[in-house]
Amino acid sequence: MLFDEIRQEILALAENDYKEFSAALLPGVEYVLGVRLPQLREIAKRIAKLEPNQWQAYLEAEPYYFEERMLQGMIIGAVKVPDEERLRYIAEFVPKINSWSVCDSFCSGLKFAKKNPELAWKFIQPYLQSGEEYSIRFAVVMMLNYYLTDDYIDRVLALLDTVNHEAYYVKMAVAWALATALAKQPDKTWAYFQQHHLDADTWRKTIQKCIESHRISEEQKHLLREMR
Repeated sequence: MLFDEIRQEILALAENDYKEFSAALLPGVEYVLGVRLPQLREIAKRIAKLEPNQWQAYLEAEPYYFEERMLQGMIIGAVKVPDEERLRYIAEFVPKINSWSVCDSFCSGLKFAKKNPELAWKFIQPYLQSGEEYSIRFAVVMMLNYYLTDDYIDRVLALLDTVNHEAYYVKMAVAWALATALAKQPDKTWAYFQQHHLDADTWRKTIQKCIESHRISEEQKHLLREMR
């Protein structure tokens, strides 16, 4: 079976040193093998070119290793299917997301959102209200990746202002999105900063992400330090 063949392939690619490095960045995530992302992406592209019944079967299998879960997300982004069909696979995968790494890698591969932004925009809205840590992060990272544009920035800022969840990876996603928004859409984001409704912890994280960014001016960083 394909799933078993791919498992043997990723087991052979596992690096113990990289496993220790990766596991340290993924607290609470079990069964990390230590396979590098470029290698996983190549495998995902290869699977995505197989007959639909084969890659569909791979998506339906229960992942055990972290890398298998990562591969499933990558395949969804790589297969050539109509966007409406892809949304069905996305909806089935989102509940499987169990780490920031799987979430962010998955989102980065969903490039169909660039070509069909309104379809994807409507699709991600319910996830912001889901109450689930990684479902909310999924929606926030999708906005970060594809919607910090002139057409969407007002809606993005308004929605980020309503995200209220105590989970660390939600707060960090919002902070990351806002720091990126300040770099890409400085005028509107700066105006938002003057009247935001973020909780204190998310606001502190936002300031820190902005200060760490190389794309934000020193003048803005100075002002942000005074706004802590």
